[in-house]
Amino acid sequence: MAVYRRTYASYTGALTPAWSRWLVPFRYARRNLFRSKFLTAFFVACFFYPVLCLGGIYLTHNLSFLERIGARGNLLVIDNKFFYSFTAVQGWLAFILTAFAGPGLISGDLANGALPLYFCRPFSRSEYVLGKASVLGILISQITLVPGLVLFIVQATLAGPSWAWNHLWIAGSLILSSLVWIAILSLLAMALSAWVRWRIVAGALLLATLLFGMGLAEAINAVLRTHYGHFVSLAHLMNAVSKTLFRMDLEPGISASAAGIAILAYCGICLALLLKKVRAYEVIR
Repeated sequence: MAVYRRTYASYTGALTPAWSRWLVPFRYARRNLFRSKFLTAFFVACFFYPVLCLGGIYLTHNLSFLERIGARGNLLVIDNKFFYSFTAVQGWLAFILTAFAGPGLISGDLANGALPLYFCRPFSRSEYVLGKASVLGILISQITLVPGLVLFIVQATLAGPSWAWNHLWIAGSLILSSLVWIAILSLLAMALSAWVRWRIVAGALLLATLLFGMGLAEAINAVLRTHYGHFVSLAHLMNAVSKTLFRMDLEPGISASAAGIAILAYCGICLALLLKKVRAYEVIR
């Protein structure tokens, strides 16, 4: 409308609550996430192993079935090693899923210059990052944390209150290890998505970060005859933390406390790189 007519007026409708504004980018990013049939199929395939574990728990407590097949004792021991193996398998599946889903979260907004449209409204950088990160956080938790807790609850129900009370620490270890892995994958994927605007290249770099880091760590340890090469491998760092949480023996190498400090440092670097790119303007030289 023509400005001189003075017929315009400010918006008088209902406003979105300030606490829930981070849900706006989450809702639209989540909707676009499963438009890919391959990603949807792989997400469904990530539940095959939890279903197998659930069947193993049920058969372990089904005495009539064990007697029918002539099995003596338990076919499967449900202990800390069982839940550690479950976390390791689902963690690798979550990493592959993040490599396909994570790179496109921020790269599209940066490539099309959409960030100024976000931040010209009452919308902060922290809310934008929280909304985008929650997409990966919830996605990864759906194949790691949630199935793990379901398995623990089923095992505790079948084994009885005494088992549940004596092994309650396993649930805490499961929650903490899953949250650490979710934080690492989310921040790393978003940082690469912000700095590499090509989705395919960002996904390849995410895969190379973990796989190349493992090879580089072994090469450093072999050449220098040390264990400090594990600091460049996120897989070794996460493995050290997970084994300590599940009360398993660590291999010779770095301690769990040193691995935890290194993980916090990596997360801080990824967050700093992410915030450097996520801003309302961009200087082009």
